[in-house]
Amino acid sequence: MTVSISLVFLILLEGLAVLFAFRALSQSRTPQGAVAWVVFLIAAPYIAVFAYLFLGHSKVRGYVTARRDSKELAARIEATRLDFPPKPAAQNADAKFFETIAASPVISGNKFDLLIDGDETFGAIHAAIEAAENYILVQFYIVRDDTSGQALADRLLAARERGVSVRFLYDSVGCSRLTRSYIKRLTDAGVRMLDTNALRGPTKRFQVNFRNHRKTLVVDGDVGFTGGLNVGEEYMGLDEAFGPWRDTHCRIKGPLVQQLQLIFAEDWHWAAQESLIDDLNWVMDVQPADQDGLILAAGPADKMDTGSLYFNGCITAAQERLWIASPYFVPDADIVSALHLAALKGIDVRILLPAKADHWITWLAAFAFFDELRASGVSFYTYEQGFMHQKCVLVDDTIASVGTLNLDNRSCQLNFEQTAILFDTVAARDLEIMFEDDFSRSLKLTTPLHQQPLWVRVLSPVARLFAPVL
Repeated sequence: MTVSISLVFLILLEGLAVLFAFRALSQSRTPQGAVAWVVFLIAAPYIAVFAYLFLGHSKVRGYVTARRDSKELAARIEATRLDFPPKPAAQNADAKFFETIAASPVISGNKFDLLIDGDETFGAIHAAIEAAENYILVQFYIVRDDTSGQALADRLLAARERGVSVRFLYDSVGCSRLTRSYIKRLTDAGVRMLDTNALRGPTKRFQVNFRNHRKTLVVDGDVGFTGGLNVGEEYMGLDEAFGPWRDTHCRIKGPLVQQLQLIFAEDWHWAAQESLIDDLNWVMDVQPADQDGLILAAGPADKMDTGSLYFNGCITAAQERLWIASPYFVPDADIVSALHLAALKGIDVRILLPAKADHWITWLAAFAFFDELRASGVSFYTYEQGFMHQKCVLVDDTIASVGTLNLDNRSCQLNFEQTAILFDTVAARDLEIMFEDDFSRSLKLTTPLHQQPLWVRVLSPVARLFAPVL
């Protein structure tokens, strides 16, 4: 009897492996991802079936956004193009491309400030919360119940005592270690705190894909923040395992805040099944800095692969310089080809990565890309003074981007992400200065793979095989 049950179980697993293989062929967002899953499922079904349950889905169906529900708001956002028209320098084919994939216009009248590392970022965030009068929108992928998390909670609770409305979105996977007492302390004070819950239904309860990786804070519709920093002591450089934490956020004032809070409203609508449109301020003041830009949102619910298109757009827009900072480097085939072409044209292509690893498989996979791209002229640098987690792109002296998008498949295909893109020489110059300082604290990678330690030589090609599903 035991043998029969075991046999039935094995046959069931084999059948599920075949079923999931067909599903992967029809639903994977890239051919490489489909092939990787099919090979894995057929070659090792007893492991792959369970892995697919957790990681295999590649699309979010039924992700209903506030933008799609409110034609009035969508029209209002589009009308900002007329109310705040960009300068001629931001009315080119590259800007049009980013407008198309972002489904938001490039608009003028903004002020963009780089916030470098944790002290500067959370100093600005805390000050904005303390000045709040009407509402605060908060969203982070990771929140810790430590000194950093409590510092944020204390200010949100003080805002509630002033009568300020607070809505807080968090991701259940990123916040898997967040204590119930932390959530209870906030919710008992009237903070609306919700899991972004990007997936619903019994067939998807096992999924750990489709995480909401966005980091947002908006206060009164007047000031907004986004970038790479989450809430925890490690992001303040207080974790001995990582040491100093190198990261970048940005503060935005002006009409662009409207786009940032619209993205939050979309996520809130999905989590709470309620619209925020009537509760938020959609009238923005023009800033004297008058910088042009847009906020690009990307996610698995998009009709296009917005994240991959974003990186490809940055690469193809470059004429002289392309500098990218990302904690992970697992590009898809299209991005690899675009980097080859840019470097072969003589463009200064530099990729800044961390010297330390926080996710070993992705760190190892990156080594398998270095040699072929270096052969075309791409330069790789590793940040040596702590762990680098920023997600920034500089194109020539005209385009600067700061956000949450990593240069890997998970950010480009599977997560909900966002980034601020400025078409502005001042913003580009600020990012250039920041990058130059980072490069001065980095080492240029020149050692080929065959001269790396044995374990790196052996494991990096294996890790690259899983690149489409990392």
